[in-house]
Amino acid sequence: MKIIGLTGGIASGKSTVADMLIQAGCTVVDCDKIAWQLAEPGQAIWQIYVDRYGAKVLNQDRTLNRQAVADIVFRDRQELDIINSLVHPLIKDRLLAEAEVARQRGAKVIFWDVPLLFETGFDKMTDEKWLVYVSPATQKARLINRNGYTEDEALRRINSQMSLAEKQKLADVVINNDGDIEALRRQVLEKVNNGQR
Repeated sequence: MKIIGLTGGIASGKSTVADMLIQAGCTVVDCDKIAWQLAEPGQAIWQIYVDRYGAKVLNQDRTLNRQAVADIVFRDRQELDIINSLVHPLIKDRLLAEAEVARQRGAKVIFWDVPLLFETGFDKMTDEKWLVYVSPATQKARLINRNGYTEDEALRRINSQMSLAEKQKLADVVINNDGDIEALRRQVLEKVNNGQR
């Protein structure tokens, strides 16, 4: 079975491409969804945050206050690295388990939708890397429009990740998302139909 890592940067359109792949009949495992499940009260990632930061990162109903966590880790690179070193092995185990389930079901190809594919080293477990690319200006504008961030907030989040230019050098397939949704769909379907899945 072939494992394809799908990645991008914040506001690059990676999730849109993942949805298009699902619509085309591909098997896609969403890394963020795994992380959200593991961050439910009492689950492993939730426990990591509570052990490290205490009740200040919890809502009244004991769910994780994601904004409080983001405010801590996106302001301190060292803290982000520490959290990632604790969280990423848990996600890696779940990705491998999902790949095994897909293999047993007879899947020939599985996509791992992983925002930090290269940063985590998860790319080393894949057979091919797909990058959804946008220009820096497009990325910043989309993030400000989508999330209502100030320019500083947007840049802080963008700069917390490896640049798309760096990722482009490591990718096997680059999907350019500077155009409209139909241009994006055409690229994705072309890659799927050309047997790159």
